[in-house]
Amino acid sequence: MDTLTYLNGAWIEGNPPLFHARTHATWLSSVVFDGARAFEGTAPDLDLHCARLIQSAHAFGLKPGLSAAAILDLARKGIGRFPHAAELYIRPMFWAEDGWVAPDPESTRFALVIFLSPMPPSTGISACLSTRRRPAPDMAPTNAKAACLYPNAGRALHEAAARGFDSAVLCDPVGNVAEFATSNLFIVRDGVALTPVANGTFLSGITRQRVIGLLRGDGIDVQERTIEVAELSEADEMFSTGNHGKVQPVIRYENRNMPVGPVTRRVRDLYWQFVRDQGKLA
Repeated sequence: MDTLTYLNGAWIEGNPPLFHARTHATWLSSVVFDGARAFEGTAPDLDLHCARLIQSAHAFGLKPGLSAAAILDLARKGIGRFPHAAELYIRPMFWAEDGWVAPDPESTRFALVIFLSPMPPSTGISACLSTRRRPAPDMAPTNAKAACLYPNAGRALHEAAARGFDSAVLCDPVGNVAEFATSNLFIVRDGVALTPVANGTFLSGITRQRVIGLLRGDGIDVQERTIEVAELSEADEMFSTGNHGKVQPVIRYENRNMPVGPVTRRVRDLYWQFVRDQGKLA
């Protein structure tokens, strides 16, 4: 078994169809989701991911029929059906079945998909500056983890891959740094960790927030502020935070090789210590 899906009150092995031709989500992408991880017998911040899904549903105009606590309980039960050491991706989601352009909140449905997804290696990624930008809050539902926001990230990734890079840096609508295509961004200058201030154009990720707290708790200065594109080329270190790879060093930005510096190494150690301290799944 590599995939387990909870749908209509039952667990199903595999990847069952969810949408039909007239489903609103098929037509107009009225889907919100969240992503969590299970690895090394633990699922870091799984409760926060479930809570964010509820927030995304309300922000998108959907009516979630399950609480965050109920989703958390289902996710734990689903994880328990896999081998203890399995590296998993946990994706709960809500979508609208009906509606005319605006989704009908009363038609909101739920599914939870858990599947095998190996953790990426910690050897580091390369990144370039994308021509794509994140939208402003009055242009798109940027306060939700919504499927409709990701095609532009996909275009940025295609653009980066064509240039020989793993990921891409996207700016906000006024040209300041926002994030990587699928994760949040940090740079380090003179021992200070800098990350773009959350300005509504991107989600302040759960792993991002966790890392900020861990660094500050360890006595490392973290500043959330506007970051200009030129600062990326001047950075001593760069790393990404996100659910898929957690903390990943950036070892090349554009044509410049970058070291895995002391702050990057320290934050990886701190994060994995947090994972171990948080406690194992029952």
